[in-house]
Amino acid sequence: MLDALTDSLIDSLKLFPFLFVTYLVMGMLEKAASDKARNAIKEAGKVGPIWGGLLGAIPQCGFSAAASYFYVGKVITLGTLISIYLSTSDEMLPIFISEQVPVKTMVSIIVAKVIIGMISGFLVEIFFGWIARKRHVPKDYIGELPGEGCNCGASLIINSIVRSLKVLIFIFIISVIINVVVNAVGHDAISSLFQGLPVVGELVAALVGLIPNCAASVVITQLYLEGVIGAGPMMSGLLCSAGVGLLVLCRENTHPRQDLLVIGTLYVVSVGWGILIEVLGITF
Repeated sequence: MLDALTDSLIDSLKLFPFLFVTYLVMGMLEKAASDKARNAIKEAGKVGPIWGGLLGAIPQCGFSAAASYFYVGKVITLGTLISIYLSTSDEMLPIFISEQVPVKTMVSIIVAKVIIGMISGFLVEIFFGWIARKRHVPKDYIGELPGEGCNCGASLIINSIVRSLKVLIFIFIISVIINVVVNAVGHDAISSLFQGLPVVGELVAALVGLIPNCAASVVITQLYLEGVIGAGPMMSGLLCSAGVGLLVLCRENTHPRQDLLVIGTLYVVSVGWGILIEVLGITF
C-alpha cells in the first residue's frame, strides 16, 4: 500500500507542470474563441451537428454547459446538442499532453470523436425529428449564459493552478486505486475482465462517463493509459463525458422527460460506437 501511494504521488506530481501550461494555453484560447464559437453554434441552422462536432472539440470546460443553456433556450436542436456532447472530451486532452501521449494518438481520438459527433447528430435529427428540429427562438432570448466560461472571478493563472491541482488530485486517487488493484489481482486479470466479456467494458465505461464531473474523463483516460481498458470502452466513456453539460441541462431544463431522452440517447450512442470500434479492432 505504501509503495502504491509513493509511486502514485511521484507520478502525479511530475504531471503538474504539464497540466498547468496546458490549462494556461487552453484558457487563453477559450477567452479568444468562446464568443465566436457560441455565435457559430447559434447561427448553424440545419448544419448544426457539423458545427457542434467541430466546436465541441475545442478544449474549453464551459462549452458543453453553454450548449445545454442554448438547448434549454430553444436555440439549438437535439442533434446539435448531442454532437457537442459527443465531441467534447473534458479533461482528456490535458492528461494526454501531460502524459506525453504521441500527437498522432491524440489527434486520431479527437478526430474520431468529431466525426462520430457529426454523424450521430444527424442521425438523431432523423430519428427524433419531431423534437430535434430547430425550435422557435424566443424574441426576448439574449443568449447570456450564467457563469459562462472557466475564468469567472479569477485570473487566468490562478484558475489554471486550481484546475491543475483539481485534476492532479483525481489522477492521484485513481492511480492509487489502480496500483492497489493491479498489485492485488494482476494487470492481465483486470484487462481480461473488460476484454473477455463482450460489451461489458463499453457499458461500464459509458456509465462512468455520465458522471457530470471532470473525474469521469480522468478515470477513463487513466484506465486507458494504464492499459486496463481498450479503445472501445475508452471511446464509449469519453463520448459520454460531457463534463458539466448534463448537470446544467438537468438543473436548467423544466422537462425531466427531455433530460432522460438526452441522457439515454447519449448513453446508447456512446455504447454503440464503442462496441463498433471494438468489433472492428480499431486502435488509436
